[in-house]
Amino acid sequence: MDWAMAGHGTDGHPHGADRLCEAGDQVYSRAVRRGRVPRGDAEAVPCLLDLALLHPDPDDMGFLVPTAPQEVMTRLLREVYDEVSAGQRRLGAAVTAVERYAGLGEQRQPAAGEGTAIRVLDGLARIQAAMDEATQACTTEVLTVQPGGIRREHELSEGLHRALALRGRGVRMRDLYTHVARHGQGLLHYMELMGDAVEARTLDEVIDRLILFDRTVAFVPANAERTMALELRHPALVEYLVTVFERLWRLALPLTAPLPETGIDGISHRERSIAALLAEGHQDAVIAERLGISVRTCRAHIARLSETLGAASRTQLGVRIAQAGLDGPPRTPAPVRRPGRESPTAR
Repeated sequence: MDWAMAGHGTDGHPHGADRLCEAGDQVYSRAVRRGRVPRGDAEAVPCLLDLALLHPDPDDMGFLVPTAPQEVMTRLLREVYDEVSAGQRRLGAAVTAVERYAGLGEQRQPAAGEGTAIRVLDGLARIQAAMDEATQACTTEVLTVQPGGIRREHELSEGLHRALALRGRGVRMRDLYTHVARHGQGLLHYMELMGDAVEARTLDEVIDRLILFDRTVAFVPANAERTMALELRHPALVEYLVTVFERLWRLALPLTAPLPETGIDGISHRERSIAALLAEGHQDAVIAERLGISVRTCRAHIARLSETLGAASRTQLGVRIAQAGLDGPPRTPAPVRRPGRESPTAR
């Protein structure tokens, strides 16, 4: 056993010779000054015997004499040297292992056309840089899904330089928005500026933001704040997202086409969409987010919907929505009963 480490397991004295406890320091210091101490003085500090700092006096076994401080120092320095040497050997072994494994990675040659399948972009600066790089490499087509409501002028201007660069190279663009975006002058101005290079369609609700370049690279949000994004280049993932976009595109209406009538007097297309989401059990905030409107606007539409259908409560509104056929795809609506004409079974 290494002497400097002996006594580490002694209850109440878990230390080495280089860091004696206060009681041990007092007894050993007294022994050095006097040349020896009574054995009874060391009963409370067994660490001094465990560390070989005190040992029996051969001339009188009732006393203990100290090990010379110079000898203690020599042993401590030897222990420190051995520890440093062992640490250097471990460090050398770790460096050798890292170099070996790093070398294995360098020997692997990527296949033709192989790149990073999924890359996390942290921060708006990295996202913009990656988007600019993809824009410069794009040659044929850009597909985008833009959730939310009315597109503000400053939001559209942020990516305008990329759109103009794409138009200059003859790249075609197709954009999907919510129906609410139709009411923004910013989007209409953007469409006029881009001319026939961009085609836009709208839906009641769309998926989260998606941007596809040449069907080879896609960008999607990686957190709710959209301060992180994923750059996707895996062919299967990109093809899946393209399929999602194309199916939404077929369901969408051209930006300049009128929205379909609901078939019920006093109920707008947006209120019909809200009715369907209410029937699914969604809360006001969720409905507002999915349709790209504010919660206040959503609640105003719900109030008008309740008034039109003659519902006095949310529960009754759910019943009236089902009776009017507003809880699913459009169909011939059932006659809407006004207040005072409710049948007993409708309660």
